[in-house]
Amino acid sequence: MPEQAPLQLGLFDEPQQVQAPSPSQPDRAAAPMPAPVPVPPPSPVANPLPAPPQARHRIRLGEHQLAYHLRRARRRSIGFVIGPEGLTVSAPRWVGQGEIDSALREKSAWILRKLHEQRERSRRLESARVEWRDGGSLPFLGDTLMLVLDPRVDGAMLDAGDSGRPSLPGVPRLALRIGLPHDAAPEQVRDVVQSWLQRQARRLFDERCANYAAQLGVRVRRLVLSSATTRWGSASADGSIRLNWRLVHFALPVIDYVVTHELAHLREMNHSPAFWDVVRSVIPDYEHHRGTLKDQTLPVL
Repeated sequence: MPEQAPLQLGLFDEPQQVQAPSPSQPDRAAAPMPAPVPVPPPSPVANPLPAPPQARHRIRLGEHQLAYHLRRARRRSIGFVIGPEGLTVSAPRWVGQGEIDSALREKSAWILRKLHEQRERSRRLESARVEWRDGGSLPFLGDTLMLVLDPRVDGAMLDAGDSGRPSLPGVPRLALRIGLPHDAAPEQVRDVVQSWLQRQARRLFDERCANYAAQLGVRVRRLVLSSATTRWGSASADGSIRLNWRLVHFALPVIDYVVTHELAHLREMNHSPAFWDVVRSVIPDYEHHRGTLKDQTLPVL
């Protein structure tokens, strides 16, 4: 990797070009000089890139002035880690700042792309954060479920409204009436709603597993609800199926894909072409639903 001289201009500002007077010009001292035009300060970035709170180094990459955290470590090369808080650079103790700057510029396209993706992900997660209060909302079976605190209700009760009346834009059609006072703590609301969601998941998964097991000619010996953070489901050769209860946030076709995926493993305990043929025999457009699982952001509970 070629080494470049470190940038020495303060805070990476562009140098001002000062033009010396030409000796061939006549003396025009008597002529009034125009007042200098003030240079406006740079406007703040509308969507700044994430930066670690411990960031002590900066570099300009394209149109971005990037702050990053530099760690000196016992390693052979310079490494980059993009996290929710921004960029961390790990470099050997013997590598100079000029070489670090050169490596950052060489990888600038990748770094900026990943930082933009991380910023967008953080924005989606923040917008998906559930407010556990009267009027809060969260996705349920691909629809929007509004939370309504109603002390007259025992436990939690789904109110689907008037099914014959068209829904208004921006107004949730479904409401979950929760038997709590309007000043209930968010933790109380969350616990009641999550318990209700898990009961709905169990009822729905039992129904969908029975339906698709009959179509695939397999037998489910045990169905368990899962709270895994990285897996939607799993299957064992003994006929046990585990399904993540948070699938209830997705529309029914997506749930059916995951159920079929796990049941197909009871015939093919692999991801071979034969396995995907089994899935396709029941869910012909499974690729679409598989993409939805990857692209959709779950609510932050």
